Amino acid sequence: MIEIIDQENVCLENQLSLKLDYLNHPDISGNKFRKLKYNLLEAKKLQKSILLSFGGAFSNHIAAVAAAGHRFGFKTIGVIRGEELADKILENPTLSYAKKQGMQFHFVSRKVFREKATEAFTEDLKSRFGDFHLIPEGGTNALAVKGCEEILTEKDHGFDYICCPVGTGGTISGLINSSLPQQKILGFPALKGDFLQEEISKFANNSNWELITDYHFGGYAKINSQLISFINSFKANYQIPLDPVYTGKMMFGIYDLLKQGYFPEDSKILAIHTGGLQGIDGMNKKLRHKKLPIIK
Repeated sequence: MIEIIDQENVCLENQLSLKLDYLNHPDISGNKFRKLKYNLLEAKKLQKSILLSFGGAFSNHIAAVAAAGHRFGFKTIGVIRGEELADKILENPTLSYAKKQGMQFHFVSRKVFREKATEAFTEDLKSRFGDFHLIPEGGTNALAVKGCEEILTEKDHGFDYICCPVGTGGTISGLINSSLPQQKILGFPALKGDFLQEEISKFANNSNWELITDYHFGGYAKINSQLISFINSFKANYQIPLDPVYTGKMMFGIYDLLKQGYFPEDSKILAIHTGGLQGIDGMNKKLRHKKLPIIK
C-alpha cells in the first residue's frame, strides 16, 4: 500500500502559511515521494522488479529511490555522475545512505552522464542490469506530475499564491494543473537559466504561473553565509528545518518579496515545503571544508 500522509498548513505570518509536505511519509520525503508514487505503481503493474535512475553525489532523488526500493520491494540501480565517487561512498552521506537501502551504483564520467537520455546509453544499461523501470534524473515525468497534482487539497483553495521550489519542473507542473484559475503559482528555481520555462510547459495545463529567478544564490547547490543565517534563524523561530538547495532559497525569496510589497496586503500565500533535508549533512561537510558557518 503506497500511502501518503497529508499535512496541515502551519501559519508563519499574517499572510503566509507553510505546507509541511516533507512529513508526508516516514521514509521518503516530500515531493520525491509524490513523484515516485505513480512510478512505483506503474513498475508493479508492468511487473518490473528493478528501478533505475540518475543523480549526482548529493541527490535527494537518488536517496528517495533507494528508500522507496527498500520499502516497496524493488532492486534499485543508481547511475551516478562522477567516476571519482566510486571509492568515496562511505565519505558521502547521500550515497552511504542509498547503499544501506540496498542501491547498487554505476558510476560514469560527467561526459557520459550527459548522454543519459540517449537510446544507446539506455540499451547499454539494459545489457548491464536487465529489464528495469527507468525514472529520469530528478524524477520528473508524466507520472511524477500526476503525483504532484495531489499536493494541493480543497483546504488550499483559499490561498491566492502557491509557492514552491523548482528543480526539474515536475512539482510546479503538478501544482499548476491542480490549482484554481484565480490562484497564481510562483516557482523559485534552484538553478540559473531560463530553460525551465520550456520544461514546465511540457506538463503544465494552465498559464497561471511565473518563475521568480532572483533567489538561486549563484546556481544549483550554491549557498552563502546570508542564506545559512536565514535558514538557521527560521529553524530557531519556527522549529522547522529548511534545506539549503530548495526550500531555504524559496523561503528567503518569499520573505524578501514580502518586505518589498510584492504581494497585495489582503492576499494569502501558501508555500510548499518539499523536503530535501537529507542533503543538509552533505552541504555541511562542504561548509566545514570551506570554514563557513554550518546549517544547524
